[in-house]
Amino acid sequence: MPEPGPEQGSAQGPEQVDLLISGCEVVCLDDADTIIRNGAIAVRRDRIAWIGGADDAASRFIPSSRIGGDGQIAMPGLIDGHVHTGQQLLRGKIAEFARRGQVKIPVWKNYYIPFEGLLDPEDVYLSGLLCYADMISVGTTCFAEAGGPHPDEMGRAALETGIRGFIALSTIDHGAGVPDSMMMTTDQALSRNVDLVRRWNGQDQDRVQAWLSLRQIMVCTTELVRSMADAARELGTRIHTHLCEGTYEIDYALEHFGKRPTEYLEEIGALGRHLHCAHSVLLSPDETDLYVTHRLTASHCAFNNYHIGPHALLHMWRRGIDIGLGTDGAAAWGPLDIFQVAHAARIGQQLVAGTPIHYRDVMSGEELLRVATRGGARSLGMENRIGSLEVGKKADILLVECRELDQTPHVDPMFAVANTAVGRDVRTVVINGRVVMKDRTLSTIDEEALRRDLDRRLPRIMERFEQSRR
Repeated sequence: MPEPGPEQGSAQGPEQVDLLISGCEVVCLDDADTIIRNGAIAVRRDRIAWIGGADDAASRFIPSSRIGGDGQIAMPGLIDGHVHTGQQLLRGKIAEFARRGQVKIPVWKNYYIPFEGLLDPEDVYLSGLLCYADMISVGTTCFAEAGGPHPDEMGRAALETGIRGFIALSTIDHGAGVPDSMMMTTDQALSRNVDLVRRWNGQDQDRVQAWLSLRQIMVCTTELVRSMADAARELGTRIHTHLCEGTYEIDYALEHFGKRPTEYLEEIGALGRHLHCAHSVLLSPDETDLYVTHRLTASHCAFNNYHIGPHALLHMWRRGIDIGLGTDGAAAWGPLDIFQVAHAARIGQQLVAGTPIHYRDVMSGEELLRVATRGGARSLGMENRIGSLEVGKKADILLVECRELDQTPHVDPMFAVANTAVGRDVRTVVINGRVVMKDRTLSTIDEEALRRDLDRRLPRIMERFEQSRR
């Protein structure tokens, strides 16, 4: 969509737009790093129609709705490239278990999958409502689900809350200790994934779509991995998986295939642009080369990746690998705040890539913000639609407070959103041109009703989980 020329407002009169945000500082995060001090953004339907000065906007547009942005910074919505919707209700539970006794390792196999396995569809819908409302409240406008139970209920919750995202089904077709409710035959795993993608993609709406999913190589047969890669190519969609996440995975691949995980996937023809690889912590130099050659995408979950190993985010980013940031869900660490993930990644990368060679500020807050927005968009194949504020892109916009004491003095808006802002500074969220949160109040769901439902149902869910652990 081309930007209106300067003569259009005067020659044809003011233009009708659906939403006008004005009086804010605008941080576009585009190629030119455009910053407008007294700026405005006009939205028509689901896209950005114009960006410019607030004074110019006043005479150029007649909006159906207005939002005043005084004292706030407009910026692109954040992207969570790896989240577990079905684990939202586990927030803090593993820490509680740890206070009672030794937690069993690996946590994903002993707690996360068993918990997901006991959830019914309405439990996942409730978890989805809470997860996506949480995301919106801290500035996340798009997510990629790792793969969980009852993904259609995730989609229902995503449609209702107004968030953008990709849902996926947890896919396991072999392995010991997996709950029966999460285990499938190879044919079932493939057909259920393909059917999910066909149900959700190419419909009237494009805000909530579906991907294929492979949980991990330890619980997915070679036949399934090959078939899923073929399906991804045929359907023109992606596969969300965990890759090079832990030492146990490396050992498993070496023991069973004589190769490291990414090398094994190359050998069976599974690598390609369709593969979105969460974590990607323990990559060898050869595996990193495979990421570059096959254009794999990745998500760095900085809250927990550094206890696994020295994540090479900076190296991957500079080599052109399309990598964004992820939270790994509420069960893994707690917050779903990508601002905080970026702050953690900055510290982590300084320790990994800067301090050992006496190189200060090896990856700045501003560069990490680009990873969280532009990088996240590229990693999801969405770079032409989201990740920056540009005319023609989807209207996924945050208004972030910049007048609080912990942000004062406020000199540079880019510095503020990259270094001092956290999720609770987000005041207003627009997704797909729709205002889904204004002045910290969600407009798409009843928060009090959600809390009442949680109070009623969460104890019963946790009672089932406690009994399953005995």
